[in-house]
Parts: sequence; C-alpha cells; structure tokens
Amino acid sequence: MKKALLWITGCALPMLLASTAFAQEEGGSGERAAAYLGAGLAISIAAFGGALAQGRAAAAALEGIARNPGASGKLFAPMILGLALIESLVIYALIIAFQLAGK
Repeated sequence: MKKALLWITGCALPMLLASTAFAQEEGGSGERAAAYLGAGLAISIAAFGGALAQGRAAAAALEGIARNPGASGKLFAPMILGLALIESLVIYALIIAFQLAGK
C-alpha cells in the first residue's frame, strides 16, 4: 500500500504542478513572480525567526526571574528592549518585502 501511494504521489504531483508552471498571462514577466516569491519568503522567514528569538528571550528572562525573584526589576527593562529590537528586525523585513512587491 505504501509503494502504491508513493507511486501515485510521485506521478500525480508533477503533473499537477506542471500545469500551473505554464499558466502565465500574456506579456507577464517572470521577474515579477520572482519578486513576489522573494517578498513572501522574506517575511515568512523573518516572522519565524523573530517569533523563535522572542520566545527564547522571554523564556530566558522568565527563568532568570524564577531563579532570583529579586532581580526582576533588573531583568525586565533589558528584556523589553531586546524584544523591541527583535520586533524591529521583523518590521524591516516587512518593509523590504513591500519594496520587493512594489507596493
């Protein structure tokens, strides 16, 4: 059963994707499609990386506060600053994605 499913997937998937590869409007350019693809990849990778970094930063700060509750005042401000800087990098990627898309 696994071999049959693998064979069907291996044969059907290229056939389905090939028809969309040639479905281009007349006079359209591949550069525009590449720009849209680049914009989508830029923002998706940036959002994933930013979310991962913010999660790790918050976890590290909360672990430090849990180990030493008296240091919460000293850890809170740098944590918020770090989270803001991480978020600014994601916003820069969004701006670059908009510029690539031409909007």
